[in-house]
Amino acid sequence: MPPPGIDADSGLVGTPILLKDNIETTELPTTAGSLALAGNSPGRDAPLVTRLRAAGAVIVGKANLSEWANIRSTNSISGWSAVGGQARNPYDPERTPCGSSAGSAVAVAVGLVPAAIGTETDGSITCPASVNGVVGFKPTVGLVSRTHIVPISHSQDTAGPITTTVEDAAIVLSVIAGSDPLDPATVEADARKVDYRAALDADSLRGTRLGVMRFLVSNYSAETQAEFERALQALRDAGAELVEITEAPKDFRALGGWEIQVLMSELKHDLNAYLASTDPAQVPTRTLADLIAFNDAEPRETVLFGQELFLRAEATTGLEDPVYLDARANSLRAAGPEGIDKMLADHTVAALIAPTTSRAWTNDREDDDNAQGSASRLAAVAGYPHLTVPMGFDRGMPVGISFIGGKWDDARILSLGHAYEQRTYERRPPTLAAP
Repeated sequence: MPPPGIDADSGLVGTPILLKDNIETTELPTTAGSLALAGNSPGRDAPLVTRLRAAGAVIVGKANLSEWANIRSTNSISGWSAVGGQARNPYDPERTPCGSSAGSAVAVAVGLVPAAIGTETDGSITCPASVNGVVGFKPTVGLVSRTHIVPISHSQDTAGPITTTVEDAAIVLSVIAGSDPLDPATVEADARKVDYRAALDADSLRGTRLGVMRFLVSNYSAETQAEFERALQALRDAGAELVEITEAPKDFRALGGWEIQVLMSELKHDLNAYLASTDPAQVPTRTLADLIAFNDAEPRETVLFGQELFLRAEATTGLEDPVYLDARANSLRAAGPEGIDKMLADHTVAALIAPTTSRAWTNDREDDDNAQGSASRLAAVAGYPHLTVPMGFDRGMPVGISFIGGKWDDARILSLGHAYEQRTYERRPPTLAAP
């Protein structure tokens, strides 16, 4: 029997779980991979960690990540941090583990833990899950608290599960979802959350219309495209009706520029607020400007790449700046009402599908993050749910399929992904031995 106060029916009693090293927990420092935060031991649990403990989960450690969740430099190397070194893709150590939740995905892929918690601003759960051959779920922004997590963007940040099966992701999400008075984005979470495991239906694809986002497919390799076509046939065989969507949403190409402006402005604001919440004796760097100066003086931080994005963020002038306000309004419009919402409505489909990203690319400072494509941006900017499930292999490297839905449609997206997984189960664990 679990100890008093532990939810015996959570599905997580005794389950070992790793946390990405930007999520606070009482026992360990929270560094975001940076030497500047090496002493950051605030002695507090993030609310999602409190929920995991109450469900009987065992927090066994922190997972390495792309330093500062890949927001320091335009040339950052996914999975590398000055604190943790380089996380390696277990299918090929010379190829990227993607990021920024690299260590979380690798740990699950090699069987160190059955579940880990990652965070995503844009692609940081779904990309590493895809290239490491596991399941990753980015929930609707506001379903899971972000309190006591090192931030990038309050508009787009969320935590979410990385697991080997969709069912396990649903179990974890059922535990960590919920409202938090310290995170205003979660005000609806208690009313919106359900038992995500109970909502899974292995026959949910039957009679369901899915939109195939063809405008995201053509850049991929012939092998990845062939795996996607095989996945589409599996969906048809399961009873789904597929609808081709050939045209990208209005302003899709402009979305990236608006998004980066939002991220830069919110990074300065949100990171300064986080640093101010830490203990000055543990974290002498109190502002983004202090971090920039720290990195300039610390060669171990800049030996592989610089801090171009930090510098750009520091140059922003606040959240009342019309440049920021216009970028946020335009990005929300393009990704939500005129993006995902419009595709769902115009084509009368329940969800959108595409390859998650390409197979893992060469992991070096010249080529890293040079993927052939990604399905993450629309859902990331809109704040909508995005699930990746193993789809197959491209020349020995895993590739995933994405299921994307509307706001608060987390349960349906998980159920559709579960139905696909139950029919195909394309995951094959890596064969590389740990060093």
